[in-house]
Amino acid sequence: MKILLVDGTVFGAKTGAILRQVQQYIKEYNSELELEILYFSDLKHQILDGSPLNEDMQMMIEKFENADGYIIATPIYQASIPGVLKNAFDMINPKAMRYKPVSMVANGGTYQHHLVVENQLRPILDYFRCLVTPNYVYTHASHFDANNNITDDEIKDRLRELARVFVQYCKLRQSLPKEPVDNH
Repeated sequence: MKILLVDGTVFGAKTGAILRQVQQYIKEYNSELELEILYFSDLKHQILDGSPLNEDMQMMIEKFENADGYIIATPIYQASIPGVLKNAFDMINPKAMRYKPVSMVANGGTYQHHLVVENQLRPILDYFRCLVTPNYVYTHASHFDANNNITDDEIKDRLRELARVFVQYCKLRQSLPKEPVDNH
């Protein structure tokens, strides 16, 4: 199974640090999963406005379509997910992520922003009919050192549990038929 770990921002390093930690934990639970981190900061983004998509956006869409599962990492800016992440979701065919496992991780500057994951990101993933794991991890700047290493042991434990549950959802996905019985 191909798992795409998405660093859904063009600024900062904390979401990437979270993804690398989750990647390590997933490997501990299932070393056979093929893991790839997609850093949005490496891409030339464009607004979805009807004009032809550039090569980076075409490649990003292809990676989403070819993946069998996802870890979505997002910072929370101004009480919202970044525009580049929402724009990316707008480019993806609604059936591309259907019945594929997804876990969510986020980072923000205040503890109150954790609700953005539930109120903004989860509904988007539900629209895609993803198999969203029930646990997500929200981190705060205080959970990192000056080099953006996660220093909080409780956060590490929660990320490890997220990885464990995600791997189980990957197994569940393998037992589902590829084609739905409905036409929606």
